[in-house]
Amino acid sequence: MKIQKRHIVLASLMLALSAAVFINWQFSDSSVDAKDVSKELGAATYVNSDTSSADEVAQVSKQTSKQDQYFAKATTERDKACDEAIEIAKETLKLSDSSDEAKTKAVEQLSKLEDTIITQTNIENILKSKGFTQCICILSDDYCSVAVIKKELSDNSPLIIKDAVLSQCDIDFNNITIVEV
Repeated sequence: MKIQKRHIVLASLMLALSAAVFINWQFSDSSVDAKDVSKELGAATYVNSDTSSADEVAQVSKQTSKQDQYFAKATTERDKACDEAIEIAKETLKLSDSSDEAKTKAVEQLSKLEDTIITQTNIENILKSKGFTQCICILSDDYCSVAVIKKELSDNSPLIIKDAVLSQCDIDFNNITIVEV
């Protein structure tokens, strides 16, 4: 009976981990539709020009709305996956029939998840202090994906982002991906 419960608990933890990896994979897609680009690179505009059309303003606000929705959805889904993993680990700890080994693994996973959440939050706060208004960081064991607003990127932004990630965790420089939203 104890073996079956242990297998169920381990299978549910693996399912939660798989869900987190899937969510990470979904948000690391960096493809951008040509329709979503609001301005062309190199297009000249006047600083005090009153000739901006209502279509341009509507298109920019539509893109901003899509970006806001993306960041809200990504944060919600990441938090939901973390909450599910925490609940599964807590259930393992509550089961009196669970072995000491299963309880130890659950405590280790809770500790690792807590460290990951703190690290993600630290990276996001560092990037916000560096001038990025919205960003989301998704970490795995040896991979990091950071999503930022495309129009906030400059020539040195990749170095700033990678420096922020490297200051908080030990991930190979090449395993840090920047997603433009």
